[in-house]
Amino acid sequence: MGRYVIRRLLQMIPVFFGTTLLIFLMVNVMGDPIAGLCGDRQCDPATAAQLRSEFGLDKPVWQQYLTYMGNVFTGDFGTAFNGQKVTELMATAFPITIRLTLVAIVFEIVIGISLGVVTGLRRGHPVDTTVLILTLVVISIPTFVTGLLLQLLLGVEWGVIKPSVSSEAPLNELLIPGLVVASVSLAYVTRLTRTSIAENARADYVRTAVAKGLPRRRVIIRHLLRNSLIPVVTFIGTDVGALMGGAIVTERIFNIHGVGYQLYQGILRQNSQTVVGFVTVLVLVFLAANLIVDLLYAVLDPRIRYA
Repeated sequence: MGRYVIRRLLQMIPVFFGTTLLIFLMVNVMGDPIAGLCGDRQCDPATAAQLRSEFGLDKPVWQQYLTYMGNVFTGDFGTAFNGQKVTELMATAFPITIRLTLVAIVFEIVIGISLGVVTGLRRGHPVDTTVLILTLVVISIPTFVTGLLLQLLLGVEWGVIKPSVSSEAPLNELLIPGLVVASVSLAYVTRLTRTSIAENARADYVRTAVAKGLPRRRVIIRHLLRNSLIPVVTFIGTDVGALMGGAIVTERIFNIHGVGYQLYQGILRQNSQTVVGFVTVLVLVFLAANLIVDLLYAVLDPRIRYA
């Protein structure tokens, strides 16, 4: 196990540098950020040159990247064009998005896996058909439509929730936005769990456990569910990074000042330091989530061993 973890950590190094380099190059071709700083009026050459020198934009791109990565390893993600440290923006944005992501993951695990188990054990029954149709509808509807509809009905028409989340973003106000963020992934988790349960229910080890007279509950939880959850855990693990970085639409709808909001503002204002800094942390989150998922395989299935 120790060798496997070390090998995976070493494999993450080129992935991290390659991903951040790609993001850095993509952000630097978005346009001229200095032009955005001057508003509608064009900057005079002297002011533009001074700003480029101040933010290091007058250097070659490769040199900017090396300087940026050197600063990252000291905990310095640069300064936004408004003069605020990117780390300060992260300190306010990431806790909110982490809470939102945790709410979404809980919805995926509790509702998605539960529905998947029920439909997988009752394949072909009316409840199975109903859940399949509902999940297909959820997958077909864009997230912004779901968010706006719930905001209109629950927030404006019925007054069940606040249409806009407060700046502190308490957990109770993040329930509906979390459900919106998790809606599509929840539907995929349900369908993936259902398929895995239905396939493994016909496996020899399940029939053997039933023939031995084990209680049905123990057969489902100890034998069937543990083996069926491997593809589901893989999906949820890779979905963590996607949820944190892909909540731009939902955070805009409910006015949540999280990672998605800061990324949107950074892209809109062509603030390369903000965008690259936040994406760099998201890359680290994604790599860590994938490593944890790989290690969970051995917990779910003892037959899996790491050399």
